[in-house]
Amino acid sequence: MIPVDAAVRQVERADLLAVVRIEQTCFSDPWPYDAFERMVDEPAFLVAERGDEVVGYVVADLTPNHGRDIGHIKDLAVRPDARGAGIGRTLLRSALARLRAVGAAVVRLEVRESNEVARSLYADEGFEPIRRLPGYYRDGEDALVLVADLADWAAGT
Repeated sequence: MIPVDAAVRQVERADLLAVVRIEQTCFSDPWPYDAFERMVDEPAFLVAERGDEVVGYVVADLTPNHGRDIGHIKDLAVRPDARGAGIGRTLLRSALARLRAVGAAVVRLEVRESNEVARSLYADEGFEPIRRLPGYYRDGEDALVLVADLADWAAGT
């Protein structure tokens, strides 16, 4: 793998326009600006920066669950011209570490069944499918729900 040449940090409000532009470039049904704005204070809303440009982001939050809190990776994207350099993996690992630090025991996410690149990344990081959500996406495509146990993930990193 090519060494990552991007720094990962907590998002700032000033980053949101760049995040939305990446979102619109990467997804057929992008989140609106206000969805990102509502997530700014989440513990694992992180951006990857190359120089002074945001080239990727991950959005994740935490739901209390009786001592076995659940992290949720809600969105992850890397600008097309920055792909292939390990930025997505670095963002994912950073989010998982941050979620573990704030008490998550497990992390879940939804991914398009057809998104082989993302599914491969998630499998490499210990995510396993637990169910299919028929017609989850606006275009009717199914989603797979994947889950990773953070104790197992941390032992493997």
